[in-house]
Amino acid sequence: MRPTVRQAQALGEMLRDHCSLYNGALQERRDAYRHVSKTSVRYGMQSAQLKGISAFDPERQGRWSFSSQQATLRRLDKAMQAFFRRVKSGDSPGYPRFRGATWFDTVEFPKDGDGCRWDSTPHDPVTRVRFQGVGHVRVHQHRAVAGRVKTVSVKREGRKWFVVLSAEQDQPEPLPATGSVVGIDLGIANFLADSNGGFVPNPRHGRQAAQKLAAAQQALSRFPRRKAKDRTASHQRAVEKVARLHGKVRRQRLDHAHKTALGLVRAHDFIAHEDLKIRNMSRAPAPKPDPGRPGTFLPNGAAAKAGLNTSINDAGREVIAVNPRNTSRTCPACGHTAKENRPTQEKFHCVACGHHAHADTVAATNVLRAGLARRNANPA
Repeated sequence: MRPTVRQAQALGEMLRDHCSLYNGALQERRDAYRHVSKTSVRYGMQSAQLKGISAFDPERQGRWSFSSQQATLRRLDKAMQAFFRRVKSGDSPGYPRFRGATWFDTVEFPKDGDGCRWDSTPHDPVTRVRFQGVGHVRVHQHRAVAGRVKTVSVKREGRKWFVVLSAEQDQPEPLPATGSVVGIDLGIANFLADSNGGFVPNPRHGRQAAQKLAAAQQALSRFPRRKAKDRTASHQRAVEKVARLHGKVRRQRLDHAHKTALGLVRAHDFIAHEDLKIRNMSRAPAPKPDPGRPGTFLPNGAAAKAGLNTSINDAGREVIAVNPRNTSRTCPACGHTAKENRPTQEKFHCVACGHHAHADTVAATNVLRAGLARRNANPA
């Protein structure tokens, strides 16, 4: 989006007020649960209060779309449901946290035409989107929107503003059949390997930007920590430079992942993926206390893990398909599974039959077999 100065100010106020609504609703839930009655506050109860909140605070909460405020409360409700789901399953709960003004960057409008309007000036050659309380904001539309717009979201990234659309489309025409099936393995040395022996190089955008990012973070570290409203102009520029570099790397990774996925979809009828939990793989290793020397710790591979985390994050997106357990340790020739089959990150050498290949290619082959087995067991 290309808002004017006043529109950018109004968009910032909209995010601020939705953040305040989110934090207030979260506080109400916390207070209710801490009460001796252990009262449960749900979305319906909080949504019913919006009319009164708008009447009490017309200059702030009363300015914005009722449906967008409901979407913010649903966002909190989803976070609470995820919290209780983690508690029930025995995972680390992670209670929903209050959001700072700089950490609340998205407001959703659940229905086009309700508090917002995409392409609000169709008679004008310039595309605009209208938001209640903001006005008609100019949009740099980089491609035509296909289908009927369903939801509209406002997103802030640094000093830039974006409008994010979801659209309902007719059933697309299926791509022509290729007769090809493939399994893919997300790797470290390579972005991915496929079961046909092909590789997609890892562009390592994070490492390419590491030097600039380190310099920017070092410059930022010279300033004492302050809230956004208390920062000097130089401090704010240093914050924005770090955010800008992180944003560029993130967009590069997304672009590479999307283009790679598009190539796979166009070339193959069936694609088997690994079900990788990137967050678990990137988790820091637990410290190992030294029993012989209290207060000291044994090596736990943290340095190697840090390098692995960078590579995993560079590798791209989380994919869902088959269980990756032992896919890189199982011989595709004889079926023997052993840790010793993979002596290094890239080499596979079966200790039973002597079969050798690139470890990622072996994993991709096993992923394809598992995917085909699942498809055959559960025909569409």
